[in-house]
Amino acid sequence: MMTLEVCYAEMGADYVEVLERLRDERLIRRYVLRFPDDPSYDALCRAMSGGRLEEAFLAAHTLKGITQSLGFGGLCASASALTEALRNGARAEADRLLQSVTADYRRTVDSILRFQGEDGVGGTAEDIQAARNSGMDNTSQSRWT
Repeated sequence: MMTLEVCYAEMGADYVEVLERLRDERLIRRYVLRFPDDPSYDALCRAMSGGRLEEAFLAAHTLKGITQSLGFGGLCASASALTEALRNGARAEADRLLQSVTADYRRTVDSILRFQGEDGVGGTAEDIQAARNSGMDNTSQSRWT
């Protein structure tokens, strides 16, 4: 059985640090399981593909903040680097860094979905993206509240 700590290890994150900071495994679990539904990554990709750098900056900054709060170290680091490239208007660098964010995002979401799959619900980052693209789910709206 996959534990939340194993999930964090798979995504290259520090579970102990998050637990020390947030002090409630149920709270951590609740927000971790909501992460795949957050629209920030999709908004970032849409903005980048449309050349809307200011919008992309806001989405990257939001993604960075969420991942920092949840202690998703690898994804937070790549989102932070992308945020700074976008802040500086470095489009070519931002395009390159988006590839890193995408790889880290998939790794993170896949780990979460494997953890979630222990409860009989699961999938992959590609499954989520396909559902979003087809309009067959409600993951385009944030569930953070």
